[in-house]
Amino acid sequence: MFSFIHAADLHLDSPLRGLARHEGAPVNEIRGATRRAFVNLIDLAISEKVDFVLLAGDLYDGDQKSYDTALFLNQQLARLIEHKIVVFAITGNHDAESVITRSLTFPQNTGALSTRKPQSVAHPKLPVTIHGQGFATASVQENLAANYPAAVEGHFNIGLLHTSLAGSTQHDTYAPCSLEELAGKGYDYWALGHIHQPAVLQESPMIAYSGNIQGRHIRETGERGCYLVQVDDSLNVTLHEFRTLDVVRWTHLELDLASLTAADELRDLIASELGDSFAAAGDRLLAARITLTGATELHGALHSDFARWQAECHSIAASIDPEQIWIERLKLKTTPTYDPQELAKRDDLTAQVLAALDGFNPDHQPAVVAALEKKLPTAAVLELASLKEDVSAIVLHAIATSHSE
Repeated sequence: MFSFIHAADLHLDSPLRGLARHEGAPVNEIRGATRRAFVNLIDLAISEKVDFVLLAGDLYDGDQKSYDTALFLNQQLARLIEHKIVVFAITGNHDAESVITRSLTFPQNTGALSTRKPQSVAHPKLPVTIHGQGFATASVQENLAANYPAAVEGHFNIGLLHTSLAGSTQHDTYAPCSLEELAGKGYDYWALGHIHQPAVLQESPMIAYSGNIQGRHIRETGERGCYLVQVDDSLNVTLHEFRTLDVVRWTHLELDLASLTAADELRDLIASELGDSFAAAGDRLLAARITLTGATELHGALHSDFARWQAECHSIAASIDPEQIWIERLKLKTTPTYDPQELAKRDDLTAQVLAALDGFNPDHQPAVVAALEKKLPTAAVLELASLKEDVSAIVLHAIATSHSE
């Protein structure tokens, strides 16, 4: 019967602070990425001939004062008018406080739901009702969904909400509510915003975060976009499909070097993983961070000649595509490998320590462990005993460091 797009967290012209400090960074391309992703959203709405678009908050950032952002937003929304596509939007924690928000007049096809109280708006031609409330301030701590109106009988009911639900480790808590509470409203679809990672939280009724349309930094890796939703004559969701919109793809490659012994092997591994990520990104710019981990024989060479390995990463990227891959950063989290027998030959004390570690048995505790049992619960002592391998690694590292110094 009809189709719509669920999108959120546009963050148009979001300032990417600190980007210029990265030598060789494609600053202009990354700064313009949110705009180009929004153009992709509008293009998708037109090409799929959707009936309406939902924008679940944070159209731009609160500290922006330039009306160029508002003008760009309106120009793109106005492209939908000739295609008879209407837009329903709410404010979130970022755009609620913006000077632009308070003075912006949307084009005729776009309506912003009230920030004073929950509002229900019926689609002008379809049996669809959108229920929602935008943020009046940057920090909304009350449960907005609790007061959303009852579902309209015979309509496809949509809840439009900017929320962290019960909380998130990566996002501030706003408009808190529970998944059970949303499901209990009797709506057919909940279009959520605020959490930048796309996710379907529940399928019946459909409750989903569309995520942001463009990753803005290394903590926002992977594909970003919106949901395309189709509904049939019985008002059932027949299609719920994620569509990518991003033009810059962020990726974090964490490579375990435990099995590597030679520099050539490391170069081959970086080239393989970077090539796979580039292929997955399609024709987008790939912004990649590479973190090397694991206990490896290459640890010393990596740390002593870090600049060389930075250059190696950039060289590998250029060999794959000199224009479409940018190495955001190389990080080293490797640890050295040790041969305990070789360390034991260095002095008697080292040999005694290593022998004690090697002969440690939690069933036959040394006197110091037995003494601990009198002061700690048995479970705590057993937990300490289970850390044998970690303790051994620490001791080995300390011994090797002291000998090298």
